[in-house]
Amino acid sequence: MSKTEIQAVLSGLNLHPSRRLGQNFLCDGNLLRAIVRDAAPAPGESILEIGAGTGVLTAGLLAAGCQVTAVEIDHRLHEHLGIRFGDSPRLRLVRADACRLDYDELMGSAPYRCVANLPYSVSTVVLTRLCEAANPPTALLILLQREMAERLTARPSSKAYGGLTVQTSLLYEAHLLRRVPPEVFLPPPAVESALLRLTRRSDAAPAAERRLAGDVARLAFGQRRKRLGRTLASRYGAERVGAALQRLGLDPNVRPEELAPERFIELARLL
Repeated sequence: MSKTEIQAVLSGLNLHPSRRLGQNFLCDGNLLRAIVRDAAPAPGESILEIGAGTGVLTAGLLAAGCQVTAVEIDHRLHEHLGIRFGDSPRLRLVRADACRLDYDELMGSAPYRCVANLPYSVSTVVLTRLCEAANPPTALLILLQREMAERLTARPSSKAYGGLTVQTSLLYEAHLLRRVPPEVFLPPPAVESALLRLTRRSDAAPAAERRLAGDVARLAFGQRRKRLGRTLASRYGAERVGAALQRLGLDPNVRPEELAPERFIELARLL
């Protein structure tokens, strides 16, 4: 769909894009085709799309023969998608808040991937929930804010490295595929976007350990300027934290951004 066609759809729905919901609609055909090409969806493959919007990406995935589960919170867009795609046997429309969904209940135990133009306003929460699922996506191809993409690809000791970096890195390898200018969206956001690929690691720790490590990382980076020993002591106690750091050969004065993601797994096991 072109920008003019999307404007016509939104006008017909009496819908003014919501910043709170992160409603920036993809309206560039070249980029859309590139996303579908990069995703390389296989016929019959299960794909989760979060923030289906007007259905431009949904249409591309269905044309490739996928089984698409499309999540959309806006009731007007949900209704529009139902009318646009009718009773397509390969599309399951879900009207829900992506921040509150139980993705294990939604997607079951079978493998699936996530391909989405992820709304900026929910990207952190959605990625956290997907990472914490018992059956997370085998891979993700997502459009999101460039700053968020830089956080997910950040290395230890860098400014962008943080709790979300740790949590996603324990499960996925992240690769930034391309930067995306604001002009390909309607309305254009105030910042650049990026297309990011996350591929599940073969050596990922069990889900329970990753959740605990994520908790430790969020606590640590909540006060990233403080020494790690002092920050963790507020929850686990100074003696316990000191013993754990000593066992791992870590200085109590180390800062959280100096630790690689795997070290948070080791810390979580001891704490």
